[in-house]
Amino acid sequence: MINTLIGDIGHASVIVAFVAAIVSSYAYFMASRSKAEATGDDSWRKLARGAFYVHGAAVLMVVFSLFNIIYEHRYEYYYAWSHSSNHLPVHYMISCFWEGQEGSFLLWIFWHVALGVVLINAGKKNKVWEAPVMAMFSFVQLFLTSMILGIVIGDLKIGSSPFILMRDFMTDAPVFAMDPNFVPQDGTGLNPLLQNYWMVIHPPTLFLGFAATLVPFAFAMAGLWKGKFTEWVKPALPWALFAGVILGIGTMMGAYWAYETLNFGGYWNWDPVENAVYIPWLVLIGAIHTMVAYRRGKQGLKASYILVIASFILILYATFLTRSGILGNASVHSFTDLGLSGQLFAYLAAFALMALALLVYRWKSIPTTEKELSTYNGEFWVFIGAAVLCLAGFQVLVTTSIPVYNSFLGFIGIESNAALPADQIEHYTKFQLWAGVGIAILTGIGQLLWWNKGENTKKTFLDAITIPGMLTLLFASLVIVLSKMGMLSETIDNPVYITLLVAALFAVFANLSIILNLLHRKVALSGGAVSHIGIALMLLGILFSSGYSNIISQNTSGMVYSREFPDDINRDNVLLWRNTPVEMDKYTVSYHGQYQEVKGVPEYVDRELLFPTSDEYKAIARGDIKAGDKVYFQTGDTLELESPENTYYQVQYKEREGDKEFTLYPRAQVNPNMGLLASPDIKHFIDKDLYSHVSSVPDPNEEKDWGDLMEFEVSAGDTIILNDYVAVFNGIERIEKVPGVEMAQGDVAVQADLKIMGERKNYHAHPVLMIKDQMLGRVPEEVADLGLRITFLNIDTENNRFKIGVNATQKDYIILKAMEKPFVNILWIGTIVMSIGFVMAIVRRNKEGGSNKKPATTPKPKRKVQAA
Repeated sequence: MINTLIGDIGHASVIVAFVAAIVSSYAYFMASRSKAEATGDDSWRKLARGAFYVHGAAVLMVVFSLFNIIYEHRYEYYYAWSHSSNHLPVHYMISCFWEGQEGSFLLWIFWHVALGVVLINAGKKNKVWEAPVMAMFSFVQLFLTSMILGIVIGDLKIGSSPFILMRDFMTDAPVFAMDPNFVPQDGTGLNPLLQNYWMVIHPPTLFLGFAATLVPFAFAMAGLWKGKFTEWVKPALPWALFAGVILGIGTMMGAYWAYETLNFGGYWNWDPVENAVYIPWLVLIGAIHTMVAYRRGKQGLKASYILVIASFILILYATFLTRSGILGNASVHSFTDLGLSGQLFAYLAAFALMALALLVYRWKSIPTTEKELSTYNGEFWVFIGAAVLCLAGFQVLVTTSIPVYNSFLGFIGIESNAALPADQIEHYTKFQLWAGVGIAILTGIGQLLWWNKGENTKKTFLDAITIPGMLTLLFASLVIVLSKMGMLSETIDNPVYITLLVAALFAVFANLSIILNLLHRKVALSGGAVSHIGIALMLLGILFSSGYSNIISQNTSGMVYSREFPDDINRDNVLLWRNTPVEMDKYTVSYHGQYQEVKGVPEYVDRELLFPTSDEYKAIARGDIKAGDKVYFQTGDTLELESPENTYYQVQYKEREGDKEFTLYPRAQVNPNMGLLASPDIKHFIDKDLYSHVSSVPDPNEEKDWGDLMEFEVSAGDTIILNDYVAVFNGIERIEKVPGVEMAQGDVAVQADLKIMGERKNYHAHPVLMIKDQMLGRVPEEVADLGLRITFLNIDTENNRFKIGVNATQKDYIILKAMEKPFVNILWIGTIVMSIGFVMAIVRRNKEGGSNKKPATTPKPKRKVQAA
């Protein structure tokens, strides 16, 4: 039975949220007028707060309604049917919530509500900023809520509703013409690549970062609007730091998800959707630096305005890129167009033009300083660093936007066939690598000069740089020498990589010297220095893990696996026949079969122990299911499979010179719509990761090509040769249960017992012969390791002889790619260190914001000073 109530509640709540955002925006605008502020009239402010709280409550009701249709499997709704399925665990149902465009917009709206409530309560203590900032906040919510409004007026469509019914979405489907109340029994399911725990926490974190960029933007716009050109920086800076760290963490979570789940061999592929998040983050980091410089030296206010506004506009541009469908042929994970491209463009254009117009109008009123910056001034190098960050972002932006240029030129009647670079990784890396060099050097020089303010002479700077410089040269030389001696996996001889190595090490030692100096002076640690060390470590991790990634699965057999494969699969992969060891680099590698996840069992289970049933999520145990010494299921038990579409391939690694031995289980599924979806398995070492994934497997949906049936007449104890394997026929026995078959009274079943000696172990095959409903039936046994199918054909009761049939097929195999990624852990450690530095800076700026005292700028002995 169709439940339209929950959808009606959800859709009505969207309308309420939209109208409340309009009221809140207008009321906050009226409360921001000079007349209202001068008279102390608080009525508009109270109305605005109430409207925003109504908006927030309505948004929560929309969230509840949408999750309810997913959790309760209400497949009468298109959103639930297209993103969920019956067997998804709850944590993946949460992922279903934001897999679609409407759900992701709703997540973004939710975070804006949460941040808005915080700002309102903070505004009660300082009413100066609440009205203008929240007017901008509510105005943004108005646009965002319109994206899920789902109202059609003639040819005008405003938003896409997540509460549309299947029969209204698929109006031409014959099933709904016959039965308008038809409800599918199951949904199409969650994209298998999103069935990863990182996708439960990565999108909310990333969208919180998106939402947080609105706060400094709103403060900047309020400052321009109300003529408070300098005061906005102080309350906006902690929020800018918060947005920077959350957006950075969210981006790196996505990188780690790609590293664990995708098979492109790393954590970053310069996909346009990845770039769309990376660009505003770079600009936002540049804005943070100029804001800090202004707080200290009263310089860079105009630059702060430009960069804060640009970071938010670039977030909107990223939204337009990923959700308008314009990247459909350029990105592997952009959203398809839901007919909202015009509305998205209007959203982007409205805020871009409003911000630009207000900035131009107020430009001459923004105060500047005539103070000249010298080469040995910290603020000078901060501005240089911000410029480098923006140039790095601009380079990525120009290339990523090529599909936009083509679309725009086509719109005005000019044909354009500009294409993205053939090798995007090489294209972006050759520019971004030098940006990384510049950033690393500048973080070192800038911090050294920053903390020598008041003593900023050439001699002081040279004294400060001496020890970090010497340590940099010493460690860089040591690393290069060790690499040439073969003590590292790769020889470091690329001049560009050496330059990045030196720059990153200099950044580490320069910032570390600042921290040690502050500790010596008993001064609070610098969050900036800590975060800069984290950035430098990230650059070192990227340098080694990407620049010196080593493919160890080179095809040395001289065999071309398939003419249909790309060259890199034939060149950089090994073919592993089942149970046949192959030498690969320093390892002996062997593939030992297919495994699956079984609910209640902590380890993967050999598929040979699982007898399939008509329900793909159910199987019957052929033997005892064990993990360690514990038996979880006994022979004949019915068990439930976690994800029957996923197969885990057991690959055993053993060092030829040494005693190290370990097993990996790379995952793959052959999806009828998406082809082979492979996820790697990773063995973590202290100094490297061994990254393995399957590049090709036999299609499980294709019928196996079995050879001609060979028949054998045997008696108990006879030995026969089955496709080059020795087998002993041990006899037969009567059985009461046949897996997958309902046995009735009068039915009889017997099974044969054959012991087959394989290369690695012995196998027992038990083909079944039965009489059911007075008809002869057979259940063959397949020994996948040996490529054999054995059938119990008949019994000669007079002579006590038995007829066995055997078919042979090609043995099971996988084609495997393996690579070593040296020192990749430095990248993840650097991310954590960077985040800690940001948090330290946020705490510092919040304390400063709560005090009316002028912040100290130059550390003095025995005086407590903190810095961002």
